Amino acid sequence: MTTLHDLLPDAASILALEPEELAGLALELINDSESNTPSRLHPSSLTSPETIGQFAQKDREQIRLAMAEGWSWLVREGLLAPKPDDTSGWHFVTRRGKKLKDRAGTTAYVNSVLLPRSTLHPLIVKECWSAFMRGDYDTSVFQAFRELEITIRDAGDFSAEDYGVKLARKAFHETTGPLTDQLKPAAERAALADLMAGALGSYKNPHSHRKVQLGAEEACEMIVLASHLLKIVETRRDHDPKDASS
Repeated sequence: MTTLHDLLPDAASILALEPEELAGLALELINDSESNTPSRLHPSSLTSPETIGQFAQKDREQIRLAMAEGWSWLVREGLLAPKPDDTSGWHFVTRRGKKLKDRAGTTAYVNSVLLPRSTLHPLIVKECWSAFMRGDYDTSVFQAFRELEITIRDAGDFSAEDYGVKLARKAFHETTGPLTDQLKPAAERAALADLMAGALGSYKNPHSHRKVQLGAEEACEMIVLASHLLKIVETRRDHDPKDASS
Protein backbone atom coordinates (compact mmCIF):
# COMPACT_ATOMS: atom_id res chain seq x y z
CA MET A 1 0.00 0.00 0.00
CA THR A 2 1.28 3.46 -0.94
CA THR A 3 1.70 5.81 2.02
CA LEU A 4 1.73 9.59 2.18
CA HIS A 5 5.45 9.36 2.93
CA ASP A 6 5.92 7.47 -0.36
CA LEU A 7 4.20 10.27 -2.29
CA LEU A 8 5.83 13.20 -0.53
CA PRO A 9 8.44 12.36 2.12
CA ASP A 10 9.20 15.94 3.17
CA ALA A 11 6.98 16.92 6.12
CA ALA A 12 7.56 20.65 5.67
CA SER A 13 6.35 20.46 2.07
CA ILE A 14 3.15 18.73 3.15
CA LEU A 15 2.46 21.26 5.88
CA ALA A 16 2.94 24.11 3.40
CA LEU A 17 0.13 22.83 1.14
CA GLU A 18 -3.33 24.37 0.89
CA PRO A 19 -6.39 22.16 1.62
CA GLU A 20 -7.10 21.58 -2.08
CA GLU A 21 -3.49 20.47 -2.61
CA LEU A 22 -3.72 18.13 0.35
CA ALA A 23 -6.93 16.82 -1.18
CA GLY A 24 -5.00 15.90 -4.32
CA LEU A 25 -2.59 13.83 -2.23
CA ALA A 26 -5.57 12.27 -0.47
CA LEU A 27 -7.14 11.23 -3.77
CA GLU A 28 -3.93 9.53 -4.86
CA LEU A 29 -3.86 7.56 -1.61
CA ILE A 30 -7.55 6.71 -1.88
CA ASN A 31 -7.29 5.56 -5.48
CA ASP A 32 -4.32 3.37 -4.61
CA SER A 33 -6.25 1.69 -1.81
CA GLU A 34 -9.42 1.51 -3.91
CA SER A 35 -7.71 -0.90 -6.29
CA ASN A 36 -7.39 -3.42 -3.47
CA THR A 37 -10.27 -2.76 -1.09
CA PRO A 38 -14.03 -2.07 -1.26
CA SER A 39 -15.19 1.52 -1.70
CA ARG A 40 -15.62 2.29 1.98
CA LEU A 41 -13.72 5.20 3.46
CA HIS A 42 -13.61 6.84 6.86
CA PRO A 43 -12.00 10.13 7.94
CA SER A 44 -9.43 8.02 9.77
CA SER A 45 -8.52 6.43 6.43
CA LEU A 46 -6.24 9.40 5.73
CA THR A 47 -4.85 9.90 9.22
CA SER A 48 -3.95 6.41 10.36
CA PRO A 49 -0.26 5.50 10.92
CA GLU A 50 -0.51 2.99 8.07
CA THR A 51 -1.60 5.75 5.66
CA ILE A 52 0.73 8.47 6.92
CA GLY A 53 3.89 6.37 6.79
CA GLN A 54 7.34 6.80 8.33
CA PHE A 55 7.44 10.47 9.27
CA ALA A 56 9.31 11.64 12.35
CA GLN A 57 7.24 11.46 15.50
CA LYS A 58 7.38 15.25 15.96
CA ASP A 59 5.67 15.81 12.57
CA ARG A 60 2.99 13.14 12.62
CA GLU A 61 0.26 14.98 14.52
CA GLN A 62 0.52 18.10 12.34
CA ILE A 63 0.46 15.94 9.22
CA ARG A 64 -2.62 14.10 10.51
CA LEU A 65 -4.37 17.44 11.06
CA ALA A 66 -3.37 18.62 7.59
CA MET A 67 -4.76 15.49 5.95
CA ALA A 68 -7.98 15.98 7.89
CA GLU A 69 -8.19 19.38 6.18
CA GLY A 70 -7.77 17.64 2.82
CA TRP A 71 -10.57 15.21 3.72
CA SER A 72 -12.90 18.10 4.64
CA TRP A 73 -12.17 19.82 1.32
CA LEU A 74 -13.00 16.64 -0.61
CA VAL A 75 -16.32 16.31 1.20
CA ARG A 76 -17.17 19.99 0.78
CA GLU A 77 -16.51 19.86 -2.97
CA GLY A 78 -18.58 16.71 -3.44
CA LEU A 79 -15.63 14.45 -4.25
CA LEU A 80 -16.44 12.27 -1.25
CA ALA A 81 -19.92 11.74 0.16
CA PRO A 82 -21.43 9.88 3.15
CA LYS A 83 -22.69 6.40 2.41
CA PRO A 84 -26.50 6.30 2.40
CA ASP A 85 -28.14 5.00 5.57
CA ASP A 86 -24.78 4.84 7.34
CA THR A 87 -24.34 6.42 10.77
CA SER A 88 -20.73 5.45 11.39
CA GLY A 89 -19.01 8.05 9.23
CA TRP A 90 -18.26 5.87 6.19
CA HIS A 91 -17.89 7.65 2.85
CA PHE A 92 -17.45 6.75 -0.80
CA VAL A 93 -15.69 8.39 -3.76
CA THR A 94 -18.28 10.20 -5.87
CA ARG A 95 -18.46 10.18 -9.66
CA ARG A 96 -16.76 13.58 -9.69
CA GLY A 97 -14.05 12.31 -7.36
CA LYS A 98 -13.34 9.33 -9.60
CA LYS A 99 -12.80 11.67 -12.55
CA LEU A 100 -10.14 13.69 -10.75
CA LYS A 101 -8.05 10.78 -9.40
CA ASP A 102 -4.90 12.64 -8.27
CA ARG A 103 -3.09 15.93 -7.66
CA ALA A 104 -3.13 16.92 -11.32
CA GLY A 105 -6.85 16.31 -11.54
CA THR A 106 -7.52 18.26 -8.38
CA THR A 107 -5.46 21.21 -9.63
CA ALA A 108 -7.42 21.22 -12.88
CA TYR A 109 -10.68 21.13 -10.93
CA VAL A 110 -9.62 24.06 -8.72
CA ASN A 111 -8.63 26.07 -11.77
CA SER A 112 -11.93 25.33 -13.49
CA VAL A 113 -13.71 26.76 -10.46
CA LEU A 114 -11.51 29.86 -10.60
CA LEU A 115 -12.35 30.52 -14.25
CA PRO A 116 -16.17 30.78 -14.66
CA ARG A 117 -16.60 28.90 -17.93
CA SER A 118 -20.38 29.33 -18.03
CA THR A 119 -20.08 33.14 -18.10
CA LEU A 120 -17.28 33.38 -20.66
CA HIS A 121 -17.86 34.22 -24.30
CA PRO A 122 -17.97 30.97 -26.34
CA LEU A 123 -14.99 32.06 -28.46
CA ILE A 124 -12.92 32.56 -25.32
CA VAL A 125 -13.86 29.10 -24.07
CA LYS A 126 -13.05 27.52 -27.43
CA GLU A 127 -9.65 29.17 -27.79
CA CYS A 128 -8.42 29.46 -24.21
CA TRP A 129 -9.92 26.77 -22.02
CA SER A 130 -7.60 23.90 -22.92
CA ALA A 131 -4.44 25.98 -22.50
CA PHE A 132 -5.65 27.33 -19.18
CA MET A 133 -6.59 23.90 -17.83
CA ARG A 134 -3.16 22.47 -18.62
CA GLY A 135 -1.53 25.39 -16.80
CA ASP A 136 -0.30 27.26 -19.88
CA TYR A 137 -1.55 30.57 -18.52
CA ASP A 138 0.41 33.00 -20.69
CA THR A 139 -0.80 31.24 -23.84
CA SER A 140 -4.40 31.25 -22.66
CA VAL A 141 -4.27 35.00 -22.01
CA PHE A 142 -2.64 35.70 -25.38
CA GLN A 143 -5.31 33.62 -27.14
CA ALA A 144 -8.10 35.47 -25.32
CA PHE A 145 -6.89 38.90 -26.38
CA ARG A 146 -6.04 37.69 -29.87
CA GLU A 147 -9.71 36.71 -30.23
CA LEU A 148 -10.70 40.17 -29.01
CA GLU A 149 -8.41 41.76 -31.60
CA ILE A 150 -9.74 39.56 -34.42
CA THR A 151 -13.33 40.30 -33.47
CA ILE A 152 -12.68 44.06 -33.41
CA ARG A 153 -11.05 43.85 -36.84
CA ASP A 154 -13.92 41.83 -38.32
CA ALA A 155 -16.65 43.90 -36.69
CA GLY A 156 -15.14 47.18 -37.91
CA ASP A 157 -14.26 45.79 -41.37
CA PHE A 158 -10.58 46.64 -40.98
CA SER A 159 -7.67 45.11 -42.87
CA ALA A 160 -5.02 42.71 -41.61
CA GLU A 161 -2.63 45.66 -41.38
CA ASP A 162 -4.76 47.08 -38.56
CA TYR A 163 -3.93 45.51 -35.22
CA GLY A 164 -3.26 46.15 -31.56
CA VAL A 165 -3.64 49.55 -29.95
CA LYS A 166 -4.03 51.42 -33.27
CA LEU A 167 -6.84 49.08 -34.30
CA ALA A 168 -8.71 49.65 -31.06
CA ARG A 169 -8.28 53.42 -31.33
CA LYS A 170 -9.67 53.41 -34.89
CA ALA A 171 -12.57 51.11 -34.11
CA PHE A 172 -13.66 53.04 -31.03
CA HIS A 173 -12.60 56.54 -32.03
CA GLU A 174 -14.80 59.05 -30.23
CA THR A 175 -16.29 60.50 -33.43
CA THR A 176 -15.31 58.29 -36.38
CA GLY A 177 -15.05 54.79 -34.94
CA PRO A 178 -17.42 52.30 -36.60
CA LEU A 179 -17.93 50.54 -33.26
CA THR A 180 -18.51 53.73 -31.29
CA ASP A 181 -21.96 54.33 -29.85
CA GLN A 182 -22.59 57.96 -30.76
CA LEU A 183 -25.52 58.11 -28.34
CA LYS A 184 -23.14 57.75 -25.41
CA PRO A 185 -21.62 60.86 -23.79
CA ALA A 186 -18.31 61.91 -25.31
CA ALA A 187 -16.41 61.07 -22.11
CA GLU A 188 -17.75 57.51 -22.11
CA ARG A 189 -16.86 57.03 -25.77
CA ALA A 190 -13.31 58.17 -25.10
CA ALA A 191 -13.06 56.00 -22.00
CA LEU A 192 -14.13 52.86 -23.88
CA ALA A 193 -11.55 53.57 -26.60
CA ASP A 194 -8.92 53.89 -23.88
CA LEU A 195 -10.06 50.64 -22.28
CA MET A 196 -9.97 48.63 -25.51
CA ALA A 197 -6.60 50.05 -26.53
CA GLY A 198 -5.16 49.60 -23.05
CA ALA A 199 -6.33 45.99 -22.84
CA LEU A 200 -4.72 44.99 -26.14
CA GLY A 201 -1.58 46.96 -25.37
CA SER A 202 -1.21 45.59 -21.85
CA TYR A 203 -2.34 42.00 -22.20
CA LYS A 204 -2.10 40.91 -25.84
CA ASN A 205 1.05 42.63 -27.08
CA PRO A 206 3.47 41.60 -24.29
CA HIS A 207 2.38 37.96 -24.62
CA SER A 208 3.06 38.01 -28.35
CA HIS A 209 6.61 39.36 -27.94
CA ARG A 210 8.01 37.57 -24.90
CA LYS A 211 7.38 34.88 -22.32
CA VAL A 212 5.23 36.23 -19.50
CA GLN A 213 4.99 34.34 -16.23
CA LEU A 214 1.44 34.26 -14.86
CA GLY A 215 -0.37 32.48 -12.07
CA ALA A 216 -3.82 30.96 -12.39
CA GLU A 217 -5.67 33.75 -10.58
CA GLU A 218 -4.02 36.55 -12.54
CA ALA A 219 -4.70 34.75 -15.81
CA CYS A 220 -8.35 34.30 -14.80
CA GLU A 221 -8.76 38.02 -14.25
CA MET A 222 -7.27 38.82 -17.66
CA ILE A 223 -9.36 36.23 -19.49
CA VAL A 224 -12.57 37.45 -17.86
CA LEU A 225 -11.71 40.99 -18.98
CA ALA A 226 -11.11 39.82 -22.56
CA SER A 227 -14.46 38.03 -22.54
CA HIS A 228 -16.27 41.13 -21.27
CA LEU A 229 -14.70 43.34 -23.92
CA LEU A 230 -15.42 40.84 -26.66
CA LYS A 231 -19.10 40.85 -25.69
CA ILE A 232 -19.12 44.64 -26.00
CA VAL A 233 -17.61 44.41 -29.47
CA GLU A 234 -20.22 41.89 -30.58
CA THR A 235 -22.99 44.11 -29.27
CA ARG A 236 -21.68 47.00 -31.32
CA ARG A 237 -21.32 44.79 -34.39
CA ASP A 238 -24.85 43.43 -34.16
CA HIS A 239 -26.54 46.79 -33.59
CA ASP A 240 -26.20 50.02 -35.46
CA PRO A 241 -24.99 52.46 -32.78
CA LYS A 242 -26.78 55.30 -34.59
CA ASP A 243 -30.14 53.59 -34.13
CA ALA A 244 -30.02 52.69 -30.44
CA SER A 245 -27.78 52.84 -27.45
CA SER A 246 -26.36 49.46 -26.45
